[in-house]
Amino acid sequence: MTNNKETKILAEPGKQEIVITREFDAPRELVFKAFTDPELYVQWLGPRGFTMKLEVFEPKNGGKWRYIHKDQEGNEYAFHGVYHEVTAPERIISTFEFEGLQEKGHVVLETARFEALPGNRTRLTSQVVFQSVEDRDGELQSDMEKGVNESYERLDELLEKLVKESK
Repeated sequence: MTNNKETKILAEPGKQEIVITREFDAPRELVFKAFTDPELYVQWLGPRGFTMKLEVFEPKNGGKWRYIHKDQEGNEYAFHGVYHEVTAPERIISTFEFEGLQEKGHVVLETARFEALPGNRTRLTSQVVFQSVEDRDGELQSDMEKGVNESYERLDELLEKLVKESK
């Protein structure tokens, strides 16, 4: 059933964006729900071994969000942003900012597109635009790739469970 479980991360030299693509063996509505239902969201977003606490979660046009990831040593990493557009089950446009940077204002704009594929599958494409190439390159040098891969693996496991439960 699985055609493409690889997460593709494309970062062209000199550009301010990263494009992340992944396919899931679940209907588009369910994948979208995993991004907008707080009970599902905390189960998959972030690296393995981290816990997540949602402080604010308003997945609607103009809504805000803030969460804290905690690693196994107790270190906390906070992130926040604003939802600019939430169009079910097609698209989410939001900002993203890591609160741990010394210099504030490194805001990222992300557009997540949910494309229905044959066989009740979904392609998720996220275009992440940074304010500078330097910001983008800094993100690439962090554990971003590991976090994205582990998050999508966890999302895949959650979706597989939810699909089985719905049968």
